[in-house]
Amino acid sequence: MQYLLGLNERQKDAVMTTEGPLLIVAGAGAGKTRVITHRILHLIKQGVAPESILAITFTNKAAKEMRERVHTLITKDQGIAYEGDFDGTNRHTPVRTDVHPGGLNAKRFPWLGTFHSLGVHILRENSGRLGLAKRFTIFDRSDSLSAIKEAIRETDLDPKSFEPGKLLSAISREKGKMVELAEFKAKSEGEYFPAIVADIWEKYEAVLKKEKALDFDDLLLKTALLLKNEPSIREHYQKLWRYIHIDEYQDTNHVQYMIAKLLADEHKNIAVVGDIDQNIYSWRGASIKNILNFEKDYPNAKIVLLEENYRSTQTILTVANRIIEKNKMRREKTLFTKNGEGEKVGLFTAYDEMQEASFIAQRSKQLIADGISPSEIAVLFRANFQSRVLEEAFLREEVIYQVLGIRFFERKEVKDVLAYVRACENPDSIGDLRRIINVPARGIGKVTLLKILAGKEAELPPAMREKFNSFKKLLRDLKEKLATLPLSEAIKWIVTASGIEAELKKGGSEDEERLENIKELVTFATRYDHLVTREEAVDKFLADVALQSDQDELKDEKPAVRLMTVHASKGLEFAYVFISGLEEGLFPHERMNETRDESASEEERRLFYVALTRAKHKVFLTYAGVRTIFGSRQVTVPSEFIFDIDEEFLQAENYLEGGGKIIFFD
Repeated sequence: MQYLLGLNERQKDAVMTTEGPLLIVAGAGAGKTRVITHRILHLIKQGVAPESILAITFTNKAAKEMRERVHTLITKDQGIAYEGDFDGTNRHTPVRTDVHPGGLNAKRFPWLGTFHSLGVHILRENSGRLGLAKRFTIFDRSDSLSAIKEAIRETDLDPKSFEPGKLLSAISREKGKMVELAEFKAKSEGEYFPAIVADIWEKYEAVLKKEKALDFDDLLLKTALLLKNEPSIREHYQKLWRYIHIDEYQDTNHVQYMIAKLLADEHKNIAVVGDIDQNIYSWRGASIKNILNFEKDYPNAKIVLLEENYRSTQTILTVANRIIEKNKMRREKTLFTKNGEGEKVGLFTAYDEMQEASFIAQRSKQLIADGISPSEIAVLFRANFQSRVLEEAFLREEVIYQVLGIRFFERKEVKDVLAYVRACENPDSIGDLRRIINVPARGIGKVTLLKILAGKEAELPPAMREKFNSFKKLLRDLKEKLATLPLSEAIKWIVTASGIEAELKKGGSEDEERLENIKELVTFATRYDHLVTREEAVDKFLADVALQSDQDELKDEKPAVRLMTVHASKGLEFAYVFISGLEEGLFPHERMNETRDESASEEERRLFYVALTRAKHKVFLTYAGVRTIFGSRQVTVPSEFIFDIDEEFLQAENYLEGGGKIIFFD
């Protein structure tokens, strides 16, 4: 079996265990994606039909990487050449269509994607049974927040007292626990805040229904309820996907757990991959119990432990092991590597956050001067507010950087173009209509818009009716273009025909940048031009855009130092990693008016473990003796995590300030 060469013994064991439930406990950098992709190839080599294999992961970036690796493995192993783009779709155009040894027909491929994309797929296939429009709109977070704000206005609540984000998070948590509105209303009677959430939720659902839309949580909740309540549909997917893989199982919430369980219930061929030590998302509903209780759910489950790390030096792993071994809620494991001892962990003590940021920017500049690519350097922080002073330092030192979290698809000009596409596909999407009816300006005022939305078009003055009829014709023409032209060409057309391009060309440098962003959207759309039908291209494009995550904003071709929260760094790796703000109350973090219980303390420790294990060659730890928080300068105490590291693994990083230069002592 040539394709198994290069795997270690435990990886081979996981790959070759094909029948029954399997728990793969994979430490950081232990090659879990390699195991999943080789396991998929092994199943196909054993005669399993490719289309009966399902693999689910958490981010589009991870799903894209998995698709590309599976594609490479299969084509290399069986000599199949493909045309087309494997990014964002499970359908491809083969050059050859012969059946090869191992049972792979080049027209067939495993289903690989995220939980949310799986939800979109199942819901669109069964939209009629659910009373949904097949081309339903997917609300992103900003759409949902707008709808929540509308609900707050209708309820006459003070938006300053009831923050929309907090209300949306409360609704999201309940949906993640597989709780529906009616159930929540019943249990919230007589309780002040839950009753308000129930009222807002009811109005929010009315907006979604009116606009024929689903939010992110609905994609999972409605899928789980469909599988649970409709035996024939559940049996269909159980027969279709006989071999199921779930990546990052420790990050599943209850509704994701139920989707996996319901799909696997018939054949029990479920392989889950995860690491309890990397469970860092309890705040968004992830339950560590799902992976801890896997053996209770599947009593005959096999457990494979992957401890060999292929990413980091032994020094980094030893420090990480000693940090995480203090946690009680975990499965015992010790990461090791053959990469060598490596450098000690650097520790820099700054007077304040400005000196800390200056050190990080200067040290990054020195690393780049020494030949390290900027994209191999990451600066991690616990809270978003820390990025401001870091950005100032990087600008001052003229070191190119990228802040993860500023999403391309949430930029106004990009959302405007997307709203045109969504509005012509779903005429009931009032939010999209509202957004674009005056983009660019058409002289259609708020009063006119209210009459249009109320169905009182006939009451409009002739000149205004003419303007609105021209706008409707524009949407009809776009719908025709989307049905006949490649997607990227149709989007180019609307940018020109709508007048957006001409409007932006009249502006200054900011408008030039906005036009460049729209051109980038057209480039992104070319990924879908090869799909079999125009309808499929539009559906896939809109779904993928709506489901983009922070990590999908990373541009591999852009050589820049990455600045991001530790949470956003999960699954990524860099040669050099700075972990900043290591102070009690910041990292480990303590929310205002909350005390940290043991489970919260353990999650903070897991978060630090994740930060450490992002690094391949060297980690720098930094903290400030004084930090300004909420406008108040506070004396800080170094993080307990620093004291947990033996001195033999630490090396002081110092600098002397003078003549405008910083001199490093290694």
